[in-house]
Amino acid sequence: MTHSLNAAPFMASSIGAHLGGQIMALDFERGHLLLSEAWPDRSIDPAAGPLMTGGPVEIRRGERFAVSRRVAVMPIRGILTPDSEVLERYFGWATYQGIEAACAEIAANEDVSAAVLDVNSPGGMVMGLEGAAQAVAALAASKPVHVLVNPMAASAAYFIASQASDITMIPGSELGSIGTMRSSVWPVKPDNWGDQWGVHLSSHARAKNPNPTSETGLAEIQRSLDEAEAAFLDAVATGRGLDRAGLPKHLSVTDDEADGGAMYRTDQALARNLADGVETRAAFYERVLSAYAGQPGTTGARALSASARARMALAISNI
Repeated sequence: MTHSLNAAPFMASSIGAHLGGQIMALDFERGHLLLSEAWPDRSIDPAAGPLMTGGPVEIRRGERFAVSRRVAVMPIRGILTPDSEVLERYFGWATYQGIEAACAEIAANEDVSAAVLDVNSPGGMVMGLEGAAQAVAALAASKPVHVLVNPMAASAAYFIASQASDITMIPGSELGSIGTMRSSVWPVKPDNWGDQWGVHLSSHARAKNPNPTSETGLAEIQRSLDEAEAAFLDAVATGRGLDRAGLPKHLSVTDDEADGGAMYRTDQALARNLADGVETRAAFYERVLSAYAGQPGTTGARALSASARARMALAISNI
């Protein structure tokens, strides 16, 4: 869901405080602990520890992807931001510019046959999100892109994942949070110094900071929410091959199409065609890497993507 992040609940030195005031495509319940983390201490060596281990590749902090058996593995971790070099370098969290750059590099690398997005993120900022999703879609048009939900792809992270060739979930994982949400803060009481807060807008800037206590302010907030939701639904419908007109009802947890925006565990994600299979992490990597080992890196894009999707679906069905 899209969330307007308020810095007030976070300590001044936290990541949440640094990102306060930004519009977020974030599952706040699942991302709150990450937002509460202290801003990285730059005295720590960012290369001190690995970002991702226990699989076919070891990716160190500061690296955007690594290649194993002709497959590029890109972790998508943490709170996603447009270009936070600090969070990317010190925490290993993905950025939208980093995803775009990595996708372009993978697409151009003739020694790489396919890509894996290893996703564990509650989402992140809206600014820059569509560019990263488009980069994944463009890569999937030239080489197969396989997503592993390991164990969470929420909101902005699922927006990006939905543009891949196929999506596999590990047992017990979750994905979704498709929709928009905004929390509004409107000053109505004196602050600590006894001053009354107020917000005054020019004659033609009512949408600059909508007042949620007024009818016109609420209407503008609803307009912006629905506009963001429409872009999200458009991307999911296109990426997953779903009927756009019926998607709100398809995603609802009740008979009322307004009851969408939930996170779905594996069985519900599969039933809604938001994912393609369930597999352990080890089995997923063994299957995907074995499928491309020794293959040429560049082939006919759409045909390869379609055949890879069919091969992956067949393999999953036989597990």
